[in-house]
Amino acid sequence: MRILVALTPEKSFFNYLAPVAWALRTAGHEVRVASTPAMAASITQAGLTAVPVGRDRDPWRVAEANQDEIGDLRGGVAEPYDVFDDPDLAKWEYLKAGMADAVRGWHRLTNFPMIADLVGFARQWEPDLVLWEPLCYAGPIAAKACGAAHGRLLWGIDVFGVTREIFLRCKEKQPIEEQSDPLADWLASYGRKYGFEFSEDMTTGDFTVDQLPKSLRLESDLEYVPVQYVAYGGKAVVPKWLQEKPKRPRVGLTLGSTATEHFNGYNVPLAEIIDSLSTLDIELVATVTESQQHLLNDLPDNVRIVPYVPWHALAPTCSVVIHHAGAATLATTARHPVPQLSLHYHFDQPFLARRLAEHGAGLEIHTTKATGGNVRESVRRLLTEPQFQLRAKALADEIHAMPSPVELVPQLEALTTKHRTR
Repeated sequence: MRILVALTPEKSFFNYLAPVAWALRTAGHEVRVASTPAMAASITQAGLTAVPVGRDRDPWRVAEANQDEIGDLRGGVAEPYDVFDDPDLAKWEYLKAGMADAVRGWHRLTNFPMIADLVGFARQWEPDLVLWEPLCYAGPIAAKACGAAHGRLLWGIDVFGVTREIFLRCKEKQPIEEQSDPLADWLASYGRKYGFEFSEDMTTGDFTVDQLPKSLRLESDLEYVPVQYVAYGGKAVVPKWLQEKPKRPRVGLTLGSTATEHFNGYNVPLAEIIDSLSTLDIELVATVTESQQHLLNDLPDNVRIVPYVPWHALAPTCSVVIHHAGAATLATTARHPVPQLSLHYHFDQPFLARRLAEHGAGLEIHTTKATGGNVRESVRRLLTEPQFQLRAKALADEIHAMPSPVELVPQLEALTTKHRTR
């Protein structure tokens, strides 16, 4: 088969998709990964074939320049996608206005530069299957234009599928003359341009590949295809110190790269937290970007600060980890029997942190409430109360029982045969 993977220009999205693309490639299928030209280096570094389409446009600058339309992404989930975790917001006027803003803002502005070139390539190359991440609506447009089957490949919980389900449920309750659908109208406009009719699968795919275990998942009534998450974070070198067994319980700490790459820095009192943790009988390894390291105090011998370390190599050596509840970091850790403390802030982080805590594999603190004292106490509990490690092992077992990316391939082959229209 020929398989086209399409994504908006965000490196972290590609990292989620790469292992599935590898599995398809090593099964003998032809795989191409399409995004804007700036993504080509990341794609080819992963050993995959890049197809540059459209022109470069930084999605974070788009978000900043269009905050009035798409919301402040630092402050929370942009409307209407916050309804997935707050049923009180599920009212028609809120959903209708929020969806119109989302289409006019984030969806249109990030997809428009890619669509024409992606459709052109798809019609020339004729893929059998298009896999697209949830923000890349250029993917289903191209699939419809060339008759390919298509499915979403999630990079977190299914905020978008659940929101769409809530939107349609509210829409059906409105008088016919009030049943506007900005997302369907926008996608239908490309159908008129490229010669196909809009259908609902364009919003959420013929099927959805979900990389989270059932315990952490958010689902609608769509067809989900589960696969275990396999970590990939770009180029990785294991430092010599990480090859040695720690002499004391190791605690890993990361707050991700988005806070410093796209926002104004960390949103917890990091120096205070590190100082408090250093009083425990542990070895603390904290990833802190070089631009923020000057804000830290003098460090005792049991604290190691590094700008980066491959998390999939660090996590299994830890007794506890502390993180921001980013889906990739949480899922990478959850492959191992390691209790987790989530310092969450926005989007899907609070949901994932809550699910993790409900499962019993960790604890959670919102960043607005995080202090050196309560982080230290939470880590102390995770280190000394055996039930956390037992539940972490149960979560790891659940993940390893899921199909691997290699085992996913036959399912994708069958789904392609079922949904392909040419």
